[in-house]
Amino acid sequence: MAFTTEELAYLKSQPLARLATVGPDGQPDVVPVGFEYDGHYFYVGGVDPAKTRKVRNVEAGHEQVALVIDDLVSTNPWSPRFLRVYGTAEVVKRDGRFGDGTYLRITPTTTWSWHLDGRPVNHDQEEFGPRRTDHTAV
Repeated sequence: MAFTTEELAYLKSQPLARLATVGPDGQPDVVPVGFEYDGHYFYVGGVDPAKTRKVRNVEAGHEQVALVIDDLVSTNPWSPRFLRVYGTAEVVKRDGRFGDGTYLRITPTTTWSWHLDGRPVNHDQEEFGPRRTDHTAV
């Protein structure tokens, strides 16, 4: 399955995400990151990424990651929205948003999106839960 038109538009509108990796000692680590999405993969780079914990964690064999792209349309009424990605990461060399260098390439396996239309949260609405997509299905 693929992202919906609404999900793709949201991804294009957001410059920042939060990436969670796990270190060799089991300690979770979350950092804000810039990202790109090419229709198949998410790419995360940055300044000298080879020296970052996120890259070292993946190189240590902890390839499962989570990426969250979120924002607040409004605080009154409360109107959050998000797209969460579970996937596997690998270290690649490429020329991308942050220039030529080391990037994490994330293959999405499962995603959830919620309230991307920016509607205020109403706990009584029928469709309160997120939309779940399995990206491994053929």
